Amino acid sequence: MEVYFTIDKTAVAEFKDRGSKFLAYVFPVKTPEAVKDCLMEVKKEHPKATHHCYAYRLGTDGLQFRANDDGEPSGSAGKPILGQIDSKQVTDVLIVVVRYFGGTLLGVPGLINAYKLSAAMVLQLVPAIQKNIESKYHLTFDYTIMNDVMIVVKQNNCTVLSQELQLFCTMDIGVPRANEELCLLRLRDIHGLEVKAVK
Repeated sequence: MEVYFTIDKTAVAEFKDRGSKFLAYVFPVKTPEAVKDCLMEVKKEHPKATHHCYAYRLGTDGLQFRANDDGEPSGSAGKPILGQIDSKQVTDVLIVVVRYFGGTLLGVPGLINAYKLSAAMVLQLVPAIQKNIESKYHLTFDYTIMNDVMIVVKQNNCTVLSQELQLFCTMDIGVPRANEELCLLRLRDIHGLEVKAVK
């Protein structure tokens, strides 16, 4: 079974170091647009914070990621946050750490430690969950074969992502990679059903 680990809850944790306050937020996210929305939400909630540093990793291949220092010394905030995401081996995760400066300079090693600990603390509040890696397919079919389609979808543990059920139906499904070949064979055996892979 091809699986990946992610989270399905948001959380916030607080860390203090020599007068500076760090608020770490964690969000389950699927797209760069969702990342932007969550960042805007946090910035709106904390407009007077000196820094809004963040990191995220997206996708089951883990190739889409970003670490942002938001004005902190290079590599002192975003990379330590991303390091915590990677150490938990989770994806589709965004962590934003908001910093309120307390008057005492922490230095680069102090900042690295503070951002790392803040990210670690918030990740401990959300359990990692296991999900199947799925391929997406678009189905089009006549309503009269709905039962045949749903039997194959259920027996192969597919996820119904969206559906429009009229006389002529469309459905987007996620097919677990582990039984993708067998599922596609069974779907293509249903007369009158069109199956297309979605990128």
